[in-house]
Amino acid sequence: MHLVGTQVIPEQGGRSGFTVEFVGEGGEIVSVSMRNDAARSLNRLNAVERAKTVMMELARADTDALESDPDAEHKIKTARSARAAKDTGEMERQLDEGLEDTFPASDPVSITSSTIASDHRKKH
Repeated sequence: MHLVGTQVIPEQGGRSGFTVEFVGEGGEIVSVSMRNDAARSLNRLNAVERAKTVMMELARADTDALESDPDAEHKIKTARSARAAKDTGEMERQLDEGLEDTFPASDPVSITSSTIASDHRKKH
């Protein structure tokens, strides 16, 4: 893959993490999604380097061990979305967080007008 560009995409303004996309000359795209830690040490400036580190660790990983383990699929822990889990409290929290991230664009439009006081009676 001949790299021609990278894109850094923030998740919830970067608070949740970042996705780094490596774009190849032939249209290939490799995405690395990384969650931010409690200290929010992951940022737009260091996301590409961290994604490279993750990919190097992946390249050195022993994938043969996963293929030979019949229970490997059951060992992978996946998180269900709040919607799938019917967790209304979490959905409300995510909605509030999303609205905060888009503030003030999420505020309703308000119209203001000004008037100048004048005497409407014509003087003859």
